[in-house]
Amino acid sequence: MSDTITLTGIVATPPKHIVTSEGLQITSFRLASTQRKFDRVEQKWVDADTNWYTVTAFRTLAANAIGSILKGQRVIVAGRLRIRDWQTGEKTGTTIEVDADSLGHDLTFGTSSFTRTPQAAASADTAESAEAAEQIPAAPDAPEPDVEGATVDDLAEARAKRPSELPVPF
Repeated sequence: MSDTITLTGIVATPPKHIVTSEGLQITSFRLASTQRKFDRVEQKWVDADTNWYTVTAFRTLAANAIGSILKGQRVIVAGRLRIRDWQTGEKTGTTIEVDADSLGHDLTFGTSSFTRTPQAAASADTAESAEAAEQIPAAPDAPEPDVEGATVDDLAEARAKRPSELPVPF
């Protein structure tokens, strides 16, 4: 049985990417997940303990992660939890690892732009999922919101330059 977990946190180390001799892509990084609690005396939120995880992504997820995730960014990770005890000489410890099934930016703290990779479009996990993906109807054209005559694309481009100064069009 595998335990699944979803975490939010900050990428604490630059992601490391390797390709094994068999061609398997692997990307890993350390994730710091700090708990927050409300201090009733001070009447404000304060940081509590920080938990540290080693996140590892494989194959296409690894290739996409190395091109998307940077140290210091807030991310969401979902995957399988593994807890390992280790010993080297006189030192012993426990490492908590997450084999990522999916990961992405935490949009609570900013915006992100998605670009589908040609590999992901061409190679589905199974024939069934490829067939199901082809059956998804195209999204209908949505009306452009009218924010002082600007289109969604105009606002998105401007927001990328000055995110805190612009209205959200939807």
